[in-house]
Amino acid sequence: MPFKNELPDSVLTSRVKSRIADVRSPYYRDTTAIIHSSPFRRLKHKTQVFFAPSNDHICTRMEHVLHVASIATAICRAMGLNDELAWAIGMGHDLGHTPFGHIGEYILSDMMEKKGYPRFEHEVYGLRVVDFLSHLNLTYAVRDGIVSHCGEHFIRTISPDFTKKDLSSVTTKNGLRPSTWEGCVVRFSDQIAYLGRDFEDAVRLGIVSPGEVPKECQKVLGRTNGEIINTLVEDIIVNSEKEGCIAFSEPVYEAVKLMKDFNYKHIYLSPMLKGYETYFRRLLELIYNYLTDLLLRSGKDKEKYLQEGNMLSAGFYNYVTEKHDDYIKHDGNLGMMVFDYIAGMSDNFCLDCGNEILRPEHLNQSIERSLTGKWFDVVR
Repeated sequence: MPFKNELPDSVLTSRVKSRIADVRSPYYRDTTAIIHSSPFRRLKHKTQVFFAPSNDHICTRMEHVLHVASIATAICRAMGLNDELAWAIGMGHDLGHTPFGHIGEYILSDMMEKKGYPRFEHEVYGLRVVDFLSHLNLTYAVRDGIVSHCGEHFIRTISPDFTKKDLSSVTTKNGLRPSTWEGCVVRFSDQIAYLGRDFEDAVRLGIVSPGEVPKECQKVLGRTNGEIINTLVEDIIVNSEKEGCIAFSEPVYEAVKLMKDFNYKHIYLSPMLKGYETYFRRLLELIYNYLTDLLLRSGKDKEKYLQEGNMLSAGFYNYVTEKHDDYIKHDGNLGMMVFDYIAGMSDNFCLDCGNEILRPEHLNQSIERSLTGKWFDVVR
């Protein structure tokens, strides 16, 4: 059956602010806006599952979005859907992720709830990133795909919700379905992209061994990430045509659930990943408390930020001066400013911020430049 979106193109390609047309299609234009944005660039240093900044072979958040976009594009081409729309949603779907992956998201969510804010959901937050923090002015269809991708909730079938949502009023991902077939494909592609890759990364890090995967998963899905992706992509293409919705077949879906349960038990809830939580919580709380106090004491007074003598305070001052009026206009207050600043950090930058609070880099350099400080114990 042909898969046709019921919402008209005038709705799907609409933007909050109109743009003069150029040689690019609307969705290709969205992709270029995404890949040239600061939030996208920071994905290369954000955790996917495993915090391993020195290991080039462990999947980062940027690699993950590329995987999702390529898988979604392949499925959409085979099904006669708009592959440029799928590519744009795939590239932008995780722009709302925090540093340190889902552990960081859980910690930040807990911190926000204690301050009276709703739980942090990276899908909903991704919409805040593209709409308010980065002003990317994307099409409705891409914004809708970002906020409703929900890749952690495994289901066998999905069809679009062919109603136009008021995206500016969305506060939770619960119950959301994409407004397009392409958005539905991206939602499944998210699961396809990380199911086998997370396992392979865990094997590389010695958390699990290849033989530990349930035999039924190996039999139905395959043994390697490449085999798993190929099985799931082909199954969706063939089975969706039969069922008239984006769907896994029953046998494949049962194997997917089994593999997902295995990954959660042996990888996502492993002692190695759980061990990071205490440290990352301490780090994020340190940065939040420091910046919140700094903002309350200093307002927009440049000298007070510079008196701190560290690069974090200087950088945060630039953010405050650039965004202060936008926050007042959009949120009515500055309550989310520090949370936004932290959520946007890469893993490495977040670690550097902790160091700047406790031991500023300029202080380290001053000590190292001092012969008496570095090489001699001189008593005067």
